[in-house]
Amino acid sequence: MVHSSSVFSDSKKHFLILDALRGVASIMVVMFHIMEVFSGGDHTKQIINHGYLAVDFFFMLSGYVMAHAYDDRWGRMTVKDFFKRRLVRLHPMILMGMTIGAIWFYFGESSLFPKIADTPVWLLSLILLLGWFLIPIPVSMDPRGWDETYPLNGPGWSLFFEYIANVLHALVIRRMSKFILGICVFIAALALVHLAVMSPDGDVIGGWSLTSEQLQIGFTRLLFPYMAGMLLRRTIKVMEVKKMKTFLFCSFLLIAALSFPRIGGHANPWMNGIYESAVIILLFPAIVYLGAVGEVTHPTAQKVYTFLGDISYPLYIIHYPFVYIFMGWVTDHHIPVSKGIFVGAGVLFFAMGVAYAALKLYDEPVRKWLARKYIAVKK
Repeated sequence: MVHSSSVFSDSKKHFLILDALRGVASIMVVMFHIMEVFSGGDHTKQIINHGYLAVDFFFMLSGYVMAHAYDDRWGRMTVKDFFKRRLVRLHPMILMGMTIGAIWFYFGESSLFPKIADTPVWLLSLILLLGWFLIPIPVSMDPRGWDETYPLNGPGWSLFFEYIANVLHALVIRRMSKFILGICVFIAALALVHLAVMSPDGDVIGGWSLTSEQLQIGFTRLLFPYMAGMLLRRTIKVMEVKKMKTFLFCSFLLIAALSFPRIGGHANPWMNGIYESAVIILLFPAIVYLGAVGEVTHPTAQKVYTFLGDISYPLYIIHYPFVYIFMGWVTDHHIPVSKGIFVGAGVLFFAMGVAYAALKLYDEPVRKWLARKYIAVKK
């Protein structure tokens, strides 16, 4: 039952549970990447099988939160102001992630990345410079041989698409009526289903290479969840339900969805495509909405949720350089999962520690300084 006193002037409600769910998804991404090396490249054997769908969840959260935060500001905020805010929020940790990747690059030399040994310092420096500005590199420049647009820090590809979403948001999508946005969401959903069901492996994996095929995958993965998140926020008013503590339930749904085994195997990959389509199109919006309406009252829960929200973005954007090294170690020494999982757990906690330290010692101070210097507060 929803009481009238619990209905927000919800335009500036802070969604602490959504922040915490982003943290849960970030941890699942790290776990997925750690376990990925033990699959031998066979998607059907992957433990934490659908962890990559966390990226699609991030895009939906982003669309929801961007509509929530900025839809009522455009009358007093310019497009330039919006871009400055997004750069201040996202880019300091992008610089940190790329720099960590460069520092650890040569430590990752292994049979898994045979080209690293032949990478001169000048090329590494050029790739780092391009990475700092989030300029994707062509396949021919990738010194790992994985065709990554950001070989010093693979997950940078999703931030590239996040920036594209922000540009589209400011210039185009924010001007759409709910009806037009709904049509676009429907079309994007069809494209997503087509990608998932018709792809050779029955999944939406991809988006990190500067090829036409990979760019198509990236845009398909971006457009539905981001626009659906915006539409969800615009269509259904946020109403906090008293005593409805939704975090644990939403976390269970999210973890279960991202951990679920591959469906259909090699014989029927389309079945897995249907599963992923259902997760992104049906389950993720439900999780986002339940997270938005949930209530947080206990002080300990508030601290835990705040911590998860705080480390979510830093953990996501800095963890992969450590995973590269872990993957190389497992590959070169033929480490079984029974042994590697304990070291992998250490990698997870180490990355979480580095993420929190980077947040408190670097990201927050830098963002505060940039905000004071470049973002004018309009009353």
